[in-house]
Amino acid sequence: MLISPTGSRSLSRELLDVLIRAGLVAVLAVFCFRIFVPFLNLMVWALILAITLYPLQLRLRRHFAGRDGLVATMIILVAFGVILVPTYLLGVAIADSIDHMIAVLRSGSFAIPPPAESVASWPLVGPRVHELWLQASTNLTGLAQRFAPQVKDAGLAVLGTLTGLGAGLLIFFFALIIAGIFMAHGEKGHRSAVLIASRISGPENALEITSLCTTTVRAVAQGVVGIAFIQMLLIGVAFVVMGIPGAGLLALAVLLVGVMQLPATLITAPVIVFVILTQGANASTIIFSVYILVAGLADNVLKPLLLGRGVAVPMPVVLIGALGGMVTAGVIGLFIGPVMLAVGYKLFWRWVKEQPELERVEQQERS
Repeated sequence: MLISPTGSRSLSRELLDVLIRAGLVAVLAVFCFRIFVPFLNLMVWALILAITLYPLQLRLRRHFAGRDGLVATMIILVAFGVILVPTYLLGVAIADSIDHMIAVLRSGSFAIPPPAESVASWPLVGPRVHELWLQASTNLTGLAQRFAPQVKDAGLAVLGTLTGLGAGLLIFFFALIIAGIFMAHGEKGHRSAVLIASRISGPENALEITSLCTTTVRAVAQGVVGIAFIQMLLIGVAFVVMGIPGAGLLALAVLLVGVMQLPATLITAPVIVFVILTQGANASTIIFSVYILVAGLADNVLKPLLLGRGVAVPMPVVLIGALGGMVTAGVIGLFIGPVMLAVGYKLFWRWVKEQPELERVEQQERS
C-alpha cells in the first residue's frame, strides 16, 4: 500500500502534534509535582490518618444526623487531647528530672555506690564494668572528663533526635487537621478513589483495589498502635512493680516511641542502668532487666500476627511490604510499602489467572 506525499506530510504533522502535546503534558506534570512535593509527606500522613479514623466517623455520624463536619471536628479534638496531654506530662517530668539532677550535682551530695565484687565475675564484660563502676564511685569527675567526647557526641545525637521528634509531632498535628477535612468529605473521597482506581486498573478492578488499599492501611495502623499499646502495658507493669520513679510517664513514653516505630530500648535501657546502679546486681534486678528487654522486643513477634489481619492478601506480603517500606522511606513507608506490594500482588495474580486458553484446557480435562 503506497502513501501519497500529501498523506505522508499529514501523518508527520499529526505525529508532531502528538509529541508536542505529550511534551507539554510532561512539563505540566513536572511543574505540578515540584510545587506539590513540599506537602507530599503531610498529605500522605493526612490520608493515612483519615482512612484509619473513618470507621469511627461512620459510627458516630449515626448519632449526629449525618453532620460529618461536626463529627470529624470532635474526633480530631479528642485525638489532639490524647496526644498532647501525655506529651506535655512527659515533657514536664523530663524537665523536672533534669532540674533535680542539676541541683543534686551542684550540691555535691550525688554519689554512686561502689559495685559488688560479684560484678567482676560477669562473663565477658564483668571486669570492664567493675572497673568503670568503681571509678565512677570514687572519681566521677575524672571519669566524666575521660569520656567527655563520647558524652558530647551522645548529647548532640539526643538533641538532634528530640528536634526531629518535635518537628515530626508538629507535622502530625497539621496532618490531623487535614485528615479531619478529608473525613468530613469521606463519601466524595471514596468515590474519587474508585474513579482513580478505575482509570488506572480498569472498572472491573476499581472497587477491589480501593478496598484492598483501605484495609491494608487500617490493618497496618491498628497493628502499629496495638503493638505499641501492648508493649506499654507489659513494660509499664514491670516499672510499677519495681517502683521506678515516674513509671506511668515512662510507660507513656514507651507508647509514643512504639507508635513512632522507634525501639522501646530507648526507654528501657536507661531504666535498666538506673535500677542496677541504685539497687545493685541481684536476682530481682536481673530478672527485671531480662523481662523488660524481652518485652521491648515483643513487637518483632507481634507484628507478623497483627499486621495482616483483615487484608485479602497473605500476611507475609503485608509484613514484607511494611518492613521494606520502612527501610526505604522511613515511618511513612510502613504504610505505603504494604499497600503497593498488596496491590501489585493482587494485580499480578489476576493477570496470571486470566488465561482463556488455559481455562479451556482445564475444562476439557474436567469433562
